[in-house]
Amino acid sequence: MEDFDVNKVAQKVMDAVKKEYTELKTLNVMILGKTGVGKSTLINNMFNQKMTETGIGKPVTKEIRKIIKPDFPLAIYDTPGFELGGENAKSVLLNDITEEINRGIKSGDVSQAIHCIWYCVSTTSHRFEQAETDFLKDLLDKTKNYEVPVIIVLTQSYAKKDTQALKKAIEKENLNIVSIVPVLAEDFEINDEYTVKAYGLLQLSEIMNSVIPKTVQKAFAAVQKVNLNLKKRQAQAVVATSAMTAAAIGSVPIPFSDATVLVPEQIAMLSGITAVFGLPIEKGTISAVISATIGTTGTTVLGRSIVANVIKLIPGVGSVMGGAISATTAAALTAALGETYLLIMTRVYLGEMSLADIKTSKGKREMRHLFKKRLKIKRNKKGKPTD
Repeated sequence: MEDFDVNKVAQKVMDAVKKEYTELKTLNVMILGKTGVGKSTLINNMFNQKMTETGIGKPVTKEIRKIIKPDFPLAIYDTPGFELGGENAKSVLLNDITEEINRGIKSGDVSQAIHCIWYCVSTTSHRFEQAETDFLKDLLDKTKNYEVPVIIVLTQSYAKKDTQALKKAIEKENLNIVSIVPVLAEDFEINDEYTVKAYGLLQLSEIMNSVIPKTVQKAFAAVQKVNLNLKKRQAQAVVATSAMTAAAIGSVPIPFSDATVLVPEQIAMLSGITAVFGLPIEKGTISAVISATIGTTGTTVLGRSIVANVIKLIPGVGSVMGGAISATTAAALTAALGETYLLIMTRVYLGEMSLADIKTSKGKREMRHLFKKRLKIKRNKKGKPTD
């Protein structure tokens, strides 16, 4: 079998990333609240893309507008400018919400269903009006059979004292909601000497992830930008699955000449991690990752030639007998590659390095160092670290 060309592998990863991203189920979030409560600020600081500034909006009912972006697995259902100023207006909105939720459920398509409702209340209002209480009670009653989770988000929560007072006032209403989450979506400068730091989005993301269907959790991990641990958990699951698949492939020892049967699983793993992080990865970046880790002088350790000094780094393997890759070796190589790539993506996310840095000599040396460290970890046959 021919040696695997790094650039060809990188292109296959890029193609797989595009496919992976487009096949993610769409996360649908409905946002309710008065004018000026900071819905746009909340949305644009939670997600990777500025939905309300550049998204494409189209009316789906009389009062609800669906905001989407091409090739981005998120839809925001917004009710811009709605005020609870009359029974007729309230009735129209309640019917529209119920109609939209029902339509999504009847479609049988998880990408059309409403997965969560955020009801936004500005803390600066210092009160939760009776009209809002009545509206939410009616909403919860009308939608109770649909089991769509409702989270009250206390936006513009600059002062903790005011925030706690408003939260307690809402709690007294005993509404059947998931949670009340105070949020300051972005830093607020009071004067030249004091700035209130943003908070609450991390908590909101964790609560959100715990109540949405599992089928859209991967999409949420990808589109949100505030919770690194959420991305890492999803990425680690991708690595674990790929390592187990590689172990299954290697359960019958793979001759070196047939080792490229493992490469499709590596491609799927790298594309899955890339999709979860939602970063604008280019082909050159993927090529750098491959050449700095599994790539060796035009071949790969997963190709025809297995580099002995790399294999020997894997605890319990030592010299490879019979010119074949075992389940343990296949899983260890796969896990080490995935964990290295995850660490690099984490550093990019944290701003400790840029995507451009990955392609430099220094970046490649760092990746090679990380890869060798991951290989030296003692693992079981499924690629998981052992004591």
